[in-house]
Amino acid sequence: MTITRFAPSPTGYLHIGNLRAALFNYAIARQQGGEFILRIDDTDGERSKEEYVDGIKTDLDWLGLTWDRVERQSVRMEQYAAAKARLIEMGRLYECFETPVELDLKRKKQLNMGKPPVYDRAALALSEAEKDALRSERGSHWRFKLDLERIEWPDGIIGDISIDSASVSDPVLFKNDGRILYTFASVVDDTEFGITDVVRGSDHVTNTATQIQMITALGGTVPRFSHHSLLTGPQGEALSKRLGTLALRDLRANGIAPMTILSMMARLGSSDPVELRETVDEIVAGFDIDKFGSAPTKFDVVDLAPLNARWLAARPYDAVADQIAALGVPADMGAAFWGVLHDNIDNLDDMAPWWDLFQNGTPAKVDAEDADFVVQALGLLGDPPYNDATWSDWTGLVKEATGRKGKGLFMPLRRAVTGRDRGPEMAQTMPLMQVKPRIG
Repeated sequence: MTITRFAPSPTGYLHIGNLRAALFNYAIARQQGGEFILRIDDTDGERSKEEYVDGIKTDLDWLGLTWDRVERQSVRMEQYAAAKARLIEMGRLYECFETPVELDLKRKKQLNMGKPPVYDRAALALSEAEKDALRSERGSHWRFKLDLERIEWPDGIIGDISIDSASVSDPVLFKNDGRILYTFASVVDDTEFGITDVVRGSDHVTNTATQIQMITALGGTVPRFSHHSLLTGPQGEALSKRLGTLALRDLRANGIAPMTILSMMARLGSSDPVELRETVDEIVAGFDIDKFGSAPTKFDVVDLAPLNARWLAARPYDAVADQIAALGVPADMGAAFWGVLHDNIDNLDDMAPWWDLFQNGTPAKVDAEDADFVVQALGLLGDPPYNDATWSDWTGLVKEATGRKGKGLFMPLRRAVTGRDRGPEMAQTMPLMQVKPRIG
């Protein structure tokens, strides 16, 4: 059975970059009728917070990416300790004592000699007496001893990858303070949970190479790995500098619909064009990881607005009736209100200013050269209620009285009624106006 996982760290809120891994792994699992695990990587006790765990679940639930079960790394310390002991017994995990300063000096020396800055495995030459002496004066960290060979795998997006492990330092799996690092905890989890497919960012490629050897050492089956491209800003800049404005909770607060986001993320960076979908099931059915490329993928948050507007335009009144009622729109006006607005808003939050306009009116927007014309025109408009014929009847009277026509007639009158230069058809707008337009 296909088993995938999404493994966020609860050290912050989910952002648009995180979503790619969540969506891709979800789609693969659901296409195969498999299992999708939400794994909370909360081994960092200082930075992990329950509010972020709750936020992750809220965001995924809002998007409709339902998980089959939740796993938390913080309750699996015994499993990690057992795996650590096995690797030590096998001679694949060894204790090191260099301080960060000493390691930095080693790296600089190697670089000055034109050599790759790879850990020299000096700790392997220490005697037990030397280790005991070092333990008495400093902490230690633990490294996984790589087999010095080429590590190869057929990546689902990048293609065939081959990395010489001799060019990579033996990875640190346990820090001086005893904290378990992601590389090790993830391997133990993926092995014990039977993860079959892993999709994550291309910044994890080197991690994958070393993790393949760890999985094999622990007797696990290596998953099918795929590394998607990283998102950049519209000019190719690092997206990480803008993630504070791209949290999913902020997009939700700004009225962007889940299907707008999912529709874009399911195709962005692939050879297929972005297409709006109605349901998560449609997203899953149309997902094809083989069509994604490895080149950095540009993302501009402003592109969500027109896509969201298209999604909203297709919503039937019943789909938004509750939100419209919450604005205070009377039930007998709700359908007409949505009929006027659905083609003229980018998100549902845009409805409130329009209802305020219809309910309370707004001072007319008048250019100086049109002031006398607007005063005369408003004098020819009666008091509400208005109907479907009001706009046509009124503009006909004004045209006859002033001689104006075309844009010179209609634009000043639109501005006088709505305070805006553009918007829905005025014939549909007038029946919703509860007050007569005014100047000042």
